[in-house]
Amino acid sequence: MSKQEISMPTKYDPQQTEAKWYQYWLDGKFFEAKGGEGKKPYTIVIPPPNVTGKLHLGHAWDTTLQDIMIRTKRMQGYDALWLPGMDHAGIATQAKVEGKLKEEGTNRYELGREKFLEKSWEWKHEYAEFIRKQWSKIGLSLDYSRERFTLDDGLSSAVREVFVTLYEKGLIYRGEYIINWDPQTKTALSDIEVIYKDVQGALYHMRYPLVDGSGHIEIATTRPETMLGDTAVAVHPDDERYQHMIGKKVKLPITDREIEIVADDYVDMEFGSGAVKITPAHDPNDFEIGNRHSLERILVMNEDGTMNDSAGPYKGMDRFACRKQIIKDLQEQGVLFEIEEHMHNVGHSERSGAIVEPYLSTQWFVKMQPLADRAIELQKGDDKVNFVPERFNKTYLNWIENIRDWCISRQLWWGHRVPAWYHKETGEIYVGRTEPSDPENWEQDEDVLDTWFSSALWPFSTMGWPDKTSEDLKRYYPTDLLVTGYDIIFFWVARMVFQGLEFTDERPFKDVLMHGLVRDAEGQKMSKSLGNGVDPMDVIDKYGADSLRYFLSTGSAPGNDLRFHWEKVESTWNFGNKIWNASRFALMNMDGMTYDEIDLTGEKSLADKWILTRLNETIESVTKLIDAYEFGEVGRTLYNFIWDDFCDWYIEMAKLPLYGEDEAQKKTTRSVLAYVLDQTMRLLHPFMPFITEEIWQHIPHEGESITVASWPEKREDLHFVESAKEMKLLTEIIRSVRNTRSEMNVPPSKPIEIQLKPRDQETLKQLETNRTYLDRFCNPEPLTLALDIEAPDKAMTSVVSGVEIFLPLEGLIDIEEEIKRLENEYKKWNSEVDRVQKKLNNEGFVKKAPEKVVEEERAKEQMYLDNRQKVEERIKELKN
Repeated sequence: MSKQEISMPTKYDPQQTEAKWYQYWLDGKFFEAKGGEGKKPYTIVIPPPNVTGKLHLGHAWDTTLQDIMIRTKRMQGYDALWLPGMDHAGIATQAKVEGKLKEEGTNRYELGREKFLEKSWEWKHEYAEFIRKQWSKIGLSLDYSRERFTLDDGLSSAVREVFVTLYEKGLIYRGEYIINWDPQTKTALSDIEVIYKDVQGALYHMRYPLVDGSGHIEIATTRPETMLGDTAVAVHPDDERYQHMIGKKVKLPITDREIEIVADDYVDMEFGSGAVKITPAHDPNDFEIGNRHSLERILVMNEDGTMNDSAGPYKGMDRFACRKQIIKDLQEQGVLFEIEEHMHNVGHSERSGAIVEPYLSTQWFVKMQPLADRAIELQKGDDKVNFVPERFNKTYLNWIENIRDWCISRQLWWGHRVPAWYHKETGEIYVGRTEPSDPENWEQDEDVLDTWFSSALWPFSTMGWPDKTSEDLKRYYPTDLLVTGYDIIFFWVARMVFQGLEFTDERPFKDVLMHGLVRDAEGQKMSKSLGNGVDPMDVIDKYGADSLRYFLSTGSAPGNDLRFHWEKVESTWNFGNKIWNASRFALMNMDGMTYDEIDLTGEKSLADKWILTRLNETIESVTKLIDAYEFGEVGRTLYNFIWDDFCDWYIEMAKLPLYGEDEAQKKTTRSVLAYVLDQTMRLLHPFMPFITEEIWQHIPHEGESITVASWPEKREDLHFVESAKEMKLLTEIIRSVRNTRSEMNVPPSKPIEIQLKPRDQETLKQLETNRTYLDRFCNPEPLTLALDIEAPDKAMTSVVSGVEIFLPLEGLIDIEEEIKRLENEYKKWNSEVDRVQKKLNNEGFVKKAPEKVVEEERAKEQMYLDNRQKVEERIKELKN
């Protein structure tokens, strides 16, 4: 920086500044991990957003927390890699592309697989670019030179390697099982892609007649349309009511079939009639019973939820239309004798919202128990995955200890094609990393893999695995931190641990920082249906990225949900302006100082020593809190230091030497201002990268960018504990005097008599040494400092840290006028108390008004009572 006056605009304009600096950072390649000797690596891989649309506030929150950590570690001298990328998001993206095709009057079947995939790639390229622009607006310091996509060649190779290896180990198998089926998207779903909701339905009680004419057996079902696929009725072997019926047959109503009554321990004798219909092709528990008794599996539905040939007269009907018709028919036949209202938990597709159908299907599965056992064992040792907050470790373990096999095949076109081929003549299955040598004789499996299958490999597949010689894999894996929402512990976090252990013998990440959901101001989950969503780009357009980032990162404790308030974002905007104005003042008083001219060796004032000590304390605190992921506490610490200590106290105190005649003192104060501002901007930079870069480039600095400036460290040579204690005493006295002035309605500009009585000689000496500050900030006329002061008869009195403060009332105020004023104020508060208490004593109001309104009135009542009491006490003081 040349020695010249550099001015800052009067107001900070984020829109003008942010794009400029982001491009500057990219051009300077400051975000790229360089490797090499001497620097310890620190790695984060971004949870890849789906290429389905815009990033939401949850993405902004998640990525801001990662950016804070990566920027901090980069400044601390680590070889910091933050690897970006995106997920193909199979079912979600396919649904979007199909929706677009529908608008164009076509569909994927008309296009064919290849053309449809071309359209999907076009979608991916369009939305990937959109996401990158959003990342840049948020200010994310991503290493774009290493960006990955879950369908790129390298990751596709990793997926095939994992599939084939697990298949060869017997951990992937193909089988006919009851799976969760989404009839709308016509694909299988894993258990955790099903959302359960309470739905008001009915329990239908029916009588199945015994073939021998000796009576009937009662059963109940919530899904009468599935009875068309019944192949047995089961009772408990110990149930005396039915022992004489075991082995007999019943006539299945509507159909011509006869089905057997079997005995099975699964049946609960106490529930309902103690007899249950068994539909092996449409219920997971019935499937297991069917296996034990070698029952036929009759599928009565098509993939789209309509009834098939096995449904007889109901063929072609939608499953719910069939339900209505079959109920009517069963009633007419006298089979259905009772319909009981019943609230039950119904699975819905996470993606389409359709009611999920338990459905018999041939699918590919991963045998999860062996993988889970290893993950459970890991959590018992020192190299476990550390969950922050720790309570999520229990959530994680509860799930993996009760894990079921994972259905990984999906009936989609967009995704990783299952690397399995079927021989056209023999039906033989070939699973391999490459296609068979005689491809003309084989047909590849039509299905693709669950998108979470490739996402589970993300921490190591993005580093070049399965190429074990990959330099990035050797240097940056395992990663240090994963930041993610608590809602995908099972979808993603657990599966990454399983696959990381299986294929790299290491945990994929050291720490997992969990955050919650962003909710609206009322605590409701943001959703399109409620219309309460907030686009992070709109917030940035209004207040800038720094304001959004600071609000998101400091607005809640780890693991908790965050409520979005526009007012709180605005308050962070005000904080940014406070920093800007303080920096402008400092710069205007630096007189063109360069970085080399900063000299902290000169004689320092008490204020200089105090602010340098507070800076040291802030550096220590912020560094420790960031390492503990306590970003909310970091925000509070930085806010208090910048707003209170630096802006409200030090800058005001610095004006004394800056506007004085002592050139040596001026030089030291300028140096302290420049040094503290530089260090503060570095501490704040990971949270507010744009404004800190802008300010840092204006003030004396060394280096190309604050992004690669070194992280502040405590300096023992600039730590003055005793000076900090002295300043604490002075600020307490000044605050006390200011508070008394405010209470007595005496403006700061009016000189008042002040008497200070310290407890000992040492304190007296401190006050005399620093009398200049008391004169400047208390405006005394006169100021008396003595150990033997007698308390005046009528005075405002307070005590701080061993100093008694007396402000004689004579001359301070007209006591009679003040009493009159206070009496009027007392009447006002008394009136407010009466009004609010009448309202709260009205039973009608309390019962009918919303709880929130009643609580607001109670809060007002307490405030009015407190105000009235304070005024009453002040009147008594003045009258005594």
